[in-house]
Amino acid sequence: MTPEQRLNAEKSLALATALFPFEEWIPVEPNIWVAKRRLAEQYQEPKKWEKEMTQVRILTCRGSTAYFLPEDEKKDGKIKTCVDTVIDGELVELKTITGNRKTMGTAFKQGFKQGMAIRQDHPEIPIPTNSVFIRLLSDLSIGSVKAKIAGELKDRTENGSFICYFEHTEELHIWAYEELRYIIG
Repeated sequence: MTPEQRLNAEKSLALATALFPFEEWIPVEPNIWVAKRRLAEQYQEPKKWEKEMTQVRILTCRGSTAYFLPEDEKKDGKIKTCVDTVIDGELVELKTITGNRKTMGTAFKQGFKQGMAIRQDHPEIPIPTNSVFIRLLSDLSIGSVKAKIAGELKDRTENGSFICYFEHTEELHIWAYEELRYIIG
């Protein structure tokens, strides 16, 4: 493990533990930890479990460390859906998209909102970024994807990254939100 990977693993554990201080973290594969409360998904929803594991393996096989957060968080008597993971010290919502640009834009907005919701629910925790990972199964071009996400980020000032794995070319691209906002001025 490189010093950067070690630091990212430490940041991931620190953020996951700050968000869910009483959670037990179970190692399931190298660089992948899962909240004990979320492990039930493996048996109750095996297709969803495998899809999420496939998504996160794209990043962990490249040296990232991932912590799957509990599925739902109870806050003020209400159940709120939580962002999927902490990866390398950042909140990251995972999505797989098979549709067109509009479908991708909708999935991005939903993932972005999930990250923002947990940040708002925990103002005491300094969470500097809110990122979205999309595993893209359709054959949209890189330029088309960047332009669509740049449009979705218009008038937003939050920090984070858009991470996109293009299944048809097996390419992984990571763009900072700031870089994408620059496209639209």
